[in-house]
Amino acid sequence: MKPKVAFFDFAGCEGDQLQVANLEEKLLDLLELVEVVNFREVISQKSDDYDIAFIEGSIASDHDAERLEGIRENADVLVALGSCAAIGGINSIRNSQDPQKVKDRVYGEDADKIEAWDKAKAVDAVVDVDHYIYGCPIDQDEFVHVVESLVQGKEPNIPTYPVCVECKMNENVCVFARNGGDGNVSSARREVQVPGSQKVEQGPFCLGPVTRAGCDSKCVNEGTTCWGCRGLVDNPNQNAHKKVLDKYGLTVEEVINKFNLYFGWQQEERKDE
Repeated sequence: MKPKVAFFDFAGCEGDQLQVANLEEKLLDLLELVEVVNFREVISQKSDDYDIAFIEGSIASDHDAERLEGIRENADVLVALGSCAAIGGINSIRNSQDPQKVKDRVYGEDADKIEAWDKAKAVDAVVDVDHYIYGCPIDQDEFVHVVESLVQGKEPNIPTYPVCVECKMNENVCVFARNGGDGNVSSARREVQVPGSQKVEQGPFCLGPVTRAGCDSKCVNEGTTCWGCRGLVDNPNQNAHKKVLDKYGLTVEEVINKFNLYFGWQQEERKDE
């Protein structure tokens, strides 16, 4: 019999489920392998009988945690789908800020009605996770690979090396080198607004040296930098990254500001360790 698959959404934009819905012909191929019994963006039916659960979104309240624990009890396999579920993602930007100020800024007069945790968490902070599909949004081919692997009883092959490896394979000019190698990058800097703080000046640095690969370095391929949406690589070479920052006149404080975009929850975990 085909494994039964269910998709569930928590605090997130549902863009990862949209990536799955937009698989088009590939989705039809997957339906030869699995039976989808829960997928709010695609079908109206619902079922509590499923083998594999895909979870999108971070966990941000007691209600979220209770619902997630119920899903975990039902599922033989649970997969964190996308950055918010896998690493805390965009929702974790608020983790380093005053929670009451965040609520006031977002909800105004209704702030006190919101029952949410002070910090948004990744799914594995609440329940055990069997597999992860990283990215914001996820890569469609990687999703297909994971589903096919699970159906075949194989371990999905998710890269553990940094994005820099893919950049080299794609023959990209290093983002740092592209912006000059004399340490003077001030001409390329710009003021940006970090939520909950004053404007800060950020240079054109890249998080590729410490970010998990698997995206085919697509952001750098298109002329921008790596923003870190796939999370920290398992064993980031932090000393090497610091040398790059020193070479191009960038500070640890500047890179931490950029880490906050996706790495908020992971930074909390590293502090606890």
